[in-house]
Amino acid sequence: MRALIQRVAHAKVEVDGRITGQIGPGFLILICAMAGDTEADAARLAQRIAKLRIFKDDAGKMNRSLRDIGGAALVVSQFTLAADTSRGNRPGFSTAAPPDQGERLYLAFSDLLRAEGIAVETGEFGADMAVSLLNDGPVTIWMDGADRG
Repeated sequence: MRALIQRVAHAKVEVDGRITGQIGPGFLILICAMAGDTEADAARLAQRIAKLRIFKDDAGKMNRSLRDIGGAALVVSQFTLAADTSRGNRPGFSTAAPPDQGERLYLAFSDLLRAEGIAVETGEFGADMAVSLLNDGPVTIWMDGADRG
């Protein structure tokens, strides 16, 4: 799985003018299931993100996790993270998981993040969403489930 994590002061996602998820301080997580991903991959990524220390401590160093600050996560499905731009001007998305598998893993990831003690709000899989955020820092981190660290 791939994730783009943004440290935010606040974020929300809307579908057809209706707010489906909204958080204060925490992470906006854009997530994409890749072909061949499993629930074990989703669990590993959820664990890594819950422990990711990119919030400032009292000394101003990025040394605190989402758990440490009592923050929340807004998880938004984003199949375009699988974009292959190596040929031509139109990206290909053949490395993304098929929609049924992508949705299952997106929901599993959200539940697994909740199991890590994180308050989670979500977008709506497959919908045309409007995402707004106030990036804090800015701090933006790319994580790929293929990175086993």
